[in-house]
Amino acid sequence: MSQDIERTADRLENIRSVQPLLGALRTISMGSWQKARRHNTSVAQYRSRLQGILRLLLPRLPSRRRPPAPLHEPRGAGIVVLVMGSERGLVGQFNRVVAGQAVAHARQWADAGVPVELWALGGRVIRILRRQGREPDLTRSLSTAALPSYRLAFDLTRRLLTRFEAGELDGVDVVYNTYRGVGQYRPAVGQLIPPEISLGDEDADQETWPPILETDPMGLYTRLAEQLTAISLYGWLVESATAEHAARYQLMEDASQNAERLIDELTMQVQMARRQAITQEMQELVAGAGMLASQGRR
Repeated sequence: MSQDIERTADRLENIRSVQPLLGALRTISMGSWQKARRHNTSVAQYRSRLQGILRLLLPRLPSRRRPPAPLHEPRGAGIVVLVMGSERGLVGQFNRVVAGQAVAHARQWADAGVPVELWALGGRVIRILRRQGREPDLTRSLSTAALPSYRLAFDLTRRLLTRFEAGELDGVDVVYNTYRGVGQYRPAVGQLIPPEISLGDEDADQETWPPILETDPMGLYTRLAEQLTAISLYGWLVESATAEHAARYQLMEDASQNAERLIDELTMQVQMARRQAITQEMQELVAGAGMLASQGRR
């Protein structure tokens, strides 16, 4: 009985020592999640403003040039499938789900006879792909303590656009986890190149006060298209980070609640075991006292 009490008490002490760490991780995850949500909103607003500028610019282009159409029939140069994961763990199936979606999407292109390059961002998803026998053609690490870097998104965008304009790529698809709420995410596929630029209503081009352009419209359009593509990639990185931090927060919240429940249960078990031990000792004392009394009467 004493050994059972000691084991239960040791387990209770271990959980009590871990509980503050779980609470700290939950607080950090909540702060990171809220910060990522706010940043995600800011990125979406910035992208919307770029879209508005592009709508004003398009009528000033020499040939009324429109963005490229969505990719339907690759020319045979190949496709890049870029998958976004996480650098840190404690996110459940976050990386496994998005890795599975990326492999399935790449297989669809390969089955159609299209050459596929698999690029991966985030150490965790890279390891999962390698364990599955899929060595990524390009890998990049993500920040473990801060939000994703815009420099990473911009550098990747310029590299991909250069290859696309040179005819070395037909397009780029991005696989990432979309944010669906606390602890909820869903893998999605977005087309990065050719860029899917939403121009809105055609009437939006008929502004009351036309802008004054003091530079080459085509040069400005090229710069805007590059920025819009880069901010789209960055927006998906931030949304993936938002989903990651929300998933980690939910797991830490569940772990904290489970720790509290186990502490209550183990505390009751220890108290009951100690009461039983005390009762047994008293019974043994009473029985021993009775035996002594009967021997004394003899």
